Amino acid sequence: MEVVADCQKGNEKAMKIFYEHFHGFALSACMSYCENREDALEIMNDGFLKVFKNLNKIDNIESIKPWLRRIMINGAIDHYRKNIHKQSAELNDNIAESNYGDESVYAKLSSEDIMLAVQSLPTNYRVVFSLYAIEGYSHKEIAEMLSIAESTSRANLSLANGLLRQKLTKRL
Repeated sequence: MEVVADCQKGNEKAMKIFYEHFHGFALSACMSYCENREDALEIMNDGFLKVFKNLNKIDNIESIKPWLRRIMINGAIDHYRKNIHKQSAELNDNIAESNYGDESVYAKLSSEDIMLAVQSLPTNYRVVFSLYAIEGYSHKEIAEMLSIAESTSRANLSLANGLLRQKLTKRL
């Protein structure tokens, strides 16, 4: 990809083309972990600075997309860590698990409904849910990434699932 080679040389026009090409992809990755678009845009732009700074380390053009996604997700996790003290870390023990089958609920909803429900989760729950259910990390890996206990990761996932069930069954 000639654009990547030009970016590696510091060509600003090529960087703009690269940014515009991957903007939506990068923003989508960031939005999975952020409460609002402004935070996601900030994380994404910081991520692109890291991408351009380290683009010369990429030998295989095929690996750019997963590498870029990893940078964006790591940026979102760092943002989460920096802001966790601002958020309530208390777990809501009053959220009851519903008996609705996930498959029957999810089958009747659009992917947009599901994504809106995920986005509306409290940050602690959304981050763990996204890392576990979307990215495929284990609770041990999540605990290490977020500097929390494995049991906290499991509890946050369970509470996220309970809240999602409640939110999604209300939409039916």
